[in-house]
Amino acid sequence: MTAPTGIAPAHAPVAAPSAWVARWAHLIRPGGRVLDLACGSGRHARWLAGQGFAVLAVDRDAEAIAGLPPAVTGRVLDLEQGAWPLAGEDPFDAIVVTNYLHRPLWPHLLAALAPGGVWIHETFAAGNETVGKPSRPDFLLRPGELLDVARGALRVIGYEDGFQEVPKPAFIQRICAVREVMPAAGAGTPARYRLPA
Repeated sequence: MTAPTGIAPAHAPVAAPSAWVARWAHLIRPGGRVLDLACGSGRHARWLAGQGFAVLAVDRDAEAIAGLPPAVTGRVLDLEQGAWPLAGEDPFDAIVVTNYLHRPLWPHLLAALAPGGVWIHETFAAGNETVGKPSRPDFLLRPGELLDVARGALRVIGYEDGFQEVPKPAFIQRICAVREVMPAAGAGTPARYRLPA
């Protein structure tokens, strides 16, 4: 479809952020550094930058990175070949991953999360092969798999594993977990992770 001028639009409109990401973004340190991993069109990077966060968005798609607004720092990186490309970065106050799964990255993601940092991950799960793509087991989380990744390293604040009808039928698993900073004994009240109403 072309615009009235006869020129095709450069990019399709960017979708709204995932409700899961929006639900838990309040846990991220105000003004904090956020990594949007495998950002695609940058819907979360744009939204998070609009919320006042300093966002680094990475993806292997150079065209997608080129389309990011100036408020987002974008990098073209291949996350699946070679060494972890963000090894020299300071820790992130949040790491956001949606609709992407590459299991060898999990130790790197956990190591890249700052004390008090938030990991928000949402992607397809086993069962999705019965309703559409992705359908290969390599791209589908096993039951409880995100919980297994967080266990012993992060405190789980929110977790879901089930089926959704909207925006399209899909089996989804999602987690929000925090790298806790434990107060010294007798140093006051524990952290309060506000649950959305």
